[in-house]
Amino acid sequence: MRLDQIPLFSLDPACSGNHLVLRSAEGALAHVFVLEHDIVRLLVLPDAKLHFPRTWAIAPGLDDIAAEGRDRFDLSGFALPDFELAQDDNTLTITTRDLRLSIQLKGLFCRWEVKRGGVWQAAANDRTTQAYNFGWWDQRVYHYLQRERGEMYFGLGERTGPANRAGQRYQMCNLDPMGYDARSTDPLYKHIPFYLTHKPSSGVCFGLFYDTLSECVFDMGKEMDNYHGHYRYFVAEHGDLDLYFIAGDGPATITQRYTWLTGRPVFAPKYSLGYSGSTMSYTDAPNAQERMGEFLARCQEHDIACESFHLSSGYTSIGGKRYVFHWNRDKFPDPAGFAASYLAKGVRLCANIKPALLHDHPRFAEAAAAGLLIQDPDGQPTAVQFWDDTGAYLDFTNPATIAWWKERVTESLLQTGIAATWNDNNEYEIWSTQARMFGFGEARPAVEARSLQTLLMMQASHQAQQAFAPDERPWLISRSGTPGMQRHVQTWSGDNYTSWDTLRFNIRMGLGLALSGVSNTGHDIGGFSGPAPGPELLLRWVQNGIFLPRFSIHSWNDDGTVNEPWMYPEITARIRELIALRVRLTPYLYHLLWRSHSAYEPMIRPTFHDFPADAQTWAENDDMLLGPNLLVASVVEPGATQRRVWLPAGSDWCDFWSGQRHHGGQWLTLDAPLDSSTPPLLARAGCAIPLNLAPVHFGQTDDVRGFQVFPLETGAFEATCFEDDGHSLAYQQDQFGLWTLAVQCDAEALRIQIAKSGQKPPVSNEVTLLIPQADPRSVAVEGATLLSETSQGAWRYLTLRLAATGA
Repeated sequence: MRLDQIPLFSLDPACSGNHLVLRSAEGALAHVFVLEHDIVRLLVLPDAKLHFPRTWAIAPGLDDIAAEGRDRFDLSGFALPDFELAQDDNTLTITTRDLRLSIQLKGLFCRWEVKRGGVWQAAANDRTTQAYNFGWWDQRVYHYLQRERGEMYFGLGERTGPANRAGQRYQMCNLDPMGYDARSTDPLYKHIPFYLTHKPSSGVCFGLFYDTLSECVFDMGKEMDNYHGHYRYFVAEHGDLDLYFIAGDGPATITQRYTWLTGRPVFAPKYSLGYSGSTMSYTDAPNAQERMGEFLARCQEHDIACESFHLSSGYTSIGGKRYVFHWNRDKFPDPAGFAASYLAKGVRLCANIKPALLHDHPRFAEAAAAGLLIQDPDGQPTAVQFWDDTGAYLDFTNPATIAWWKERVTESLLQTGIAATWNDNNEYEIWSTQARMFGFGEARPAVEARSLQTLLMMQASHQAQQAFAPDERPWLISRSGTPGMQRHVQTWSGDNYTSWDTLRFNIRMGLGLALSGVSNTGHDIGGFSGPAPGPELLLRWVQNGIFLPRFSIHSWNDDGTVNEPWMYPEITARIRELIALRVRLTPYLYHLLWRSHSAYEPMIRPTFHDFPADAQTWAENDDMLLGPNLLVASVVEPGATQRRVWLPAGSDWCDFWSGQRHHGGQWLTLDAPLDSSTPPLLARAGCAIPLNLAPVHFGQTDDVRGFQVFPLETGAFEATCFEDDGHSLAYQQDQFGLWTLAVQCDAEALRIQIAKSGQKPPVSNEVTLLIPQADPRSVAVEGATLLSETSQGAWRYLTLRLAATGA
């Protein structure tokens, strides 16, 4: 484009409703969609055509979308609100209740504003020089925004390094970086092009989501060029510039709306929250089935509560290589009997499956002949490096591949008694520009949408599990992913390296992912790759891991050792007690899982998510909120016996173990001795944490409801706890119930009302309240009879029976 041909856009008079079209004489198009009061979308097409006509990310409030994707012009599911439209000679202005978009028609320069306290405040501005690619550069997709000094950026999935992405550059290109450096390695496993901007000067927050499947780069101010001022930018190798601007009154609202936009998080069964054993060494052993039996025996010996086991890919081996869906009968002579032996102990198996077939796989010729693999232009499977040999990736944009995959999952795993799938090694490292995917009948280069393949793989596994057990909720794990992955799977941060740095920065990685719509996540406790963790590091990692939605101790240590609860006898008892604490907190975690599914709330989050007005919460830290009410302060430094933590302003905070109250808005130093099974943990004053008070033992699944109450000095609060059968789809017919505690606090007394509600209210009429011993106030519970009162440490245990109505 010549400098004197900056495009001038005009509003197409034929457009109507919430879809506006801007045209330029040079042929460029821009589509503006007013989707919600807080969501406006901009689609820029320099050559007037869509390069990717369908999207797999957009699923507003939906559990899923069709495998072939959603038409990019499909506006179903959106409110499409009324808005104001104004135009002068050079500017088009679109105003909703919550945001205002002003478009300078010459050059298409956009300015976004949000309303705070009834006043319009600046949010984002396009760079005034070449913000979009109208022929300035190559054929890639570009977007440049002005960057203000002091702006903070969060999200972009699970990136390494600081939580604030300002001054960094990140590449979104799904890769398998085994043993990555948690401070610096990039790219990683997931492709989530969404981030949240915070402007400390005004308090304005907003989200930007670029709906692309292409490899892309986000430069958050690392690059500088004197001719363009301060800027940040997005560039994608392929596809279209399809940008969603999300307004909100803070990070919580924006994260919630982005999650809603890309689909409802899956409601996994309750057992997915239990401790999950795992190691590659068991299934790689020649006597794998015997070794797997030893794991159950050791759990029994040490009385370690365990609810699942990640079955590594060694069960599919021929020699030293992996052949998905192939059971090695020398190692596992009786797969069904093996699965039954685990189920008999209450431990579910989650089997590793991979989307590539090695060239000598027993089914390779079958898959190649049927056209199920990514292909070269001559129709032959595209060769890729995979594990210890070459092979080819399955093409999930081919309906025949999806059907084939479902059949294999069913016959190889589900019919064997293994109900869960671990979708692994699904980064789709295809680098040849000649490789082609079927594209649901519209073939295109596979490199243009590598991340789509992993999403379709997990969707196919999910559908296979649903079809086999239609009344049960599927549980799936996936290492790689893209926007919408939360509709199907739980995930983790991949093959991390054993170090104190990893423990610290994995916390920030998980929180960045949670801000990006995927909060049902965790890490390989103890580190997957590298040296074995020492006793101190392993114990500190377990102390952190028990508070994550996914809790699995998994490893492939260089020295052949295995990270397990009994790895070091001197700390085994402590680890057993920590896992018992995890079980005790399961009702709270399960309620958070329900809130994630029903209300799009992240299970884990940074402290600024709930306390954005407190500037200190935006600073780099190692703290984590588990839901709205627990503040986890993990020890991440060797030799430390104390932990300094910032108490967010806006609430008082109580020590979880003693009940001692502290005012927010201050630093607090907590004791954190290594030999303790009570890691630093705080609860927000004015909450009641639901607990399972049953004794914790291997193979035992009893659930006795209790609530640990953290009263206010004065005031009222309410606490709820979701309950259902924990595994079926009956909740979709409202077959669930709620416990509700309404607590009134004044200087003399705590007055508590306990109720059960719902079409299927909790069965038990007994509940135990834990009240701080140090709180001198009387306790009055309406509609309940006191059965017993005991003291345990810093807490009074009041066991009550509700009135016969239960409500």
